[in-house]
Amino acid sequence: MDVLPLLSITIFLPLLGAIAISSSWGSLNDAQANNARWVALWTSLVTLGMSLILLWYYKPATSDFQFEDKFHWMPVLNVSYHVGLDGISLPFVLLSTLLIPICIVASWSSIKKRVPEYMIAFLVLETMLLGMFSALDFILFYFFFEGVLIPMFLIIGIWGGDNRMYAAYKFFLYTLLGSVLMLLAIIYIYFEVGGSDIPLALTTPFDPKVQIWLWLAFFASFAVKIPMWPFHTWLPDAHVEAPTAGSVILAGILLKMGGYGFIRLSIPMFPEASSTFTPLMFTLSVIAIIYTSLVALAQKDMKKLIAYSSVAHMGFVTLGIFSVDPQGLQGAVMQMVSHGLISAALFLCVGVVYDRIHSREIADYGGLVHRMPRYAVVFMVFILASVGLPGTSGFVGEFLVLLGTYKVNTWASTLASLGMVLGAAYALWLYRRVIFGIMINPKLKTVLDLNWREAVVFTPLVAGTLILGIYPMPLLTMMEASVANVIDQFHIVLDPEDGLIDQAKSLQMALHLKRN
Repeated sequence: MDVLPLLSITIFLPLLGAIAISSSWGSLNDAQANNARWVALWTSLVTLGMSLILLWYYKPATSDFQFEDKFHWMPVLNVSYHVGLDGISLPFVLLSTLLIPICIVASWSSIKKRVPEYMIAFLVLETMLLGMFSALDFILFYFFFEGVLIPMFLIIGIWGGDNRMYAAYKFFLYTLLGSVLMLLAIIYIYFEVGGSDIPLALTTPFDPKVQIWLWLAFFASFAVKIPMWPFHTWLPDAHVEAPTAGSVILAGILLKMGGYGFIRLSIPMFPEASSTFTPLMFTLSVIAIIYTSLVALAQKDMKKLIAYSSVAHMGFVTLGIFSVDPQGLQGAVMQMVSHGLISAALFLCVGVVYDRIHSREIADYGGLVHRMPRYAVVFMVFILASVGLPGTSGFVGEFLVLLGTYKVNTWASTLASLGMVLGAAYALWLYRRVIFGIMINPKLKTVLDLNWREAVVFTPLVAGTLILGIYPMPLLTMMEASVANVIDQFHIVLDPEDGLIDQAKSLQMALHLKRN
């Protein structure tokens, strides 16, 4: 298997599916649209299978990048096509390949116009996401990082709601502006390092004064992508106007790009600057958790409520990342994976009832348990997971984040824990208003419970949420060595003696994992 470029095949397989759909365009009839659906579905399922092969051959005992493919892309400029995976990037590759086929199945009957173009957009988006999480060259990283914007812009702008163009342009301009500053920082790093290789840049010491400006340039891009408060205002509009599958992929994967960037680049490459800005990051994270939770309590639209809850949950992610603690960083990755499953499922839950009565207003619902008992059970699982109920993945991520943050900043951890209380308030309030009570709306009296296609969509999400909540060790073991390496890179600059101690601990841990 070593001779096969497994990772590159996985990255570009969805693009081949998109090309297959585009090459078979003929008359825009139902048969042609149905063929596009099946090609997209099978392509995404094969890609999922390829990612599981990567998981099978992945060696968690080492922090080295695995499945590396490298060749000179632009030799004159010393730019390479260089991809690889470690224990931090692999979970996001798996999450991406899981959610894309779910999005395709969820859109099977709800998307009726321009179906081939819709399926092409999702397959291109998948290639861009997989490439971004795997890129080990700055130019390649930036290409995929920005490439994600184009299919997502089209998904919102073409298949979204009535105000879709405003939301699409707002999403595009917000994220593009921050990324331009990141490009300037990449150009500086290119000339400083003598190339665009990310592993080389991670081992290059940058002047502490320069680090400040480079860190801020990357922050401008990553903070918008997460999004952090106060850069979050594009998110509710994008979620409300996007089609259901667009909201799923936006909350499930795209919001993780910023957190991944902080872990992969900002923390290990700019340790002094990261340490300097840690109080700022803690402050913004706590504000995001508390403020957006309060805003979520005031929402009347289900999608907006879940969108604001996403900002609050991603506040826990940035807390864990900038704790630069083993538990905190592992909790941040766990929280991102968990949120990817839970938020995707919650938006799908909204999509299920929206397809039936075409309303997202909470006031239009009530008493659904009498007509949709299976839906009520599924919705309950994800509401409780969002609250952080023990036994669900939401609890594991938030607990580890609070544990890691408490060691560094007790006040930040204490204030963030208030967000869990507020989260329970708005989530349970939403569930009570939608599921219980009296069925007043006459449209609800004829709705049908989950059909077999919807049950297929929810099954892997329920399974993933419960399995990671009950037994999270496979994921924690996968990322343990890579997280320890990031922390080593951070501390060896700030405190060389602590860095050597951390390296010794990492070696002991790697030997322990190998023996087991």
